[in-house]
Amino acid sequence: MEMAELQFDIIIADVDETNPPGMPGEQVPEFLAKKKAAAISHLAEGAIVIAADTVVLLDLEILGKPTDAANAIDTLQKLSGRVHKVVTGVSINDGTKDISFSVTTEVYFRKLSAAQITHYVTHYKPFDKAGAYAIQEWIGVTGIEKINGDYYNVMGLPIGDVIEVLGREF
Repeated sequence: MEMAELQFDIIIADVDETNPPGMPGEQVPEFLAKKKAAAISHLAEGAIVIAADTVVLLDLEILGKPTDAANAIDTLQKLSGRVHKVVTGVSINDGTKDISFSVTTEVYFRKLSAAQITHYVTHYKPFDKAGAYAIQEWIGVTGIEKINGDYYNVMGLPIGDVIEVLGREF
């Protein structure tokens, strides 16, 4: 948002990030983004809340944030040599209008060696990253062959789409 020259404040909302059982993985990020936006109250006049949530989907499985190094290694082994989807849900709310949407990007990982995976997990500690990686880090440079879609979506916020919705709706 800084790169887009938007003024903003970060507000942390304590939200239960569980989703209803049986909800398709591609619907989860938008559902959670709406929950996060709804948790923000006491807005200043004219303020707009932008909330987002991102998941990594390999086939139908949501690959969440790793619990530890072993889980991160396991997750990256699953992604190695495969195509997966990164889905970000966004909710934009000004107290009178609520717009939500999601954006999907396909990410193609090269086949990663055990040494590459261990190096990444050891040096970059991706424990707060959905799918155990961040495209803007070393793994993105060395391990991602290509993407089909929005790079910034894979980073966690499809800022171009956000700006478009803000300009059109708010």
